Amino acid sequence: MPTSIRLDAAIERRLDVLARETGRTKAFYLREIIEQGIEDIEDYYRAEQVMQRVRRGEEKVHSLDEVSAELGLDD
Repeated sequence: MPTSIRLDAAIERRLDVLARETGRTKAFYLREIIEQGIEDIEDYYRAEQVMQRVRRGEEKVHSLDEVSAELGLDD
């Protein structure tokens, strides 16, 4: 699916240099950046949702002592 974005001139220059120095296309690096970046963003928003549930008392939390005892790590 073709998508168009506007890049800051400095970012565009950096992308041009990277592509030229490595012999890869700008599209290759844009795909890489998006694939890696979307995972980070998804992780962040999922963690934020959990934290909101914790703050509202809707998510059960466990102390390190509880987890260690449950797993038998205190022995």
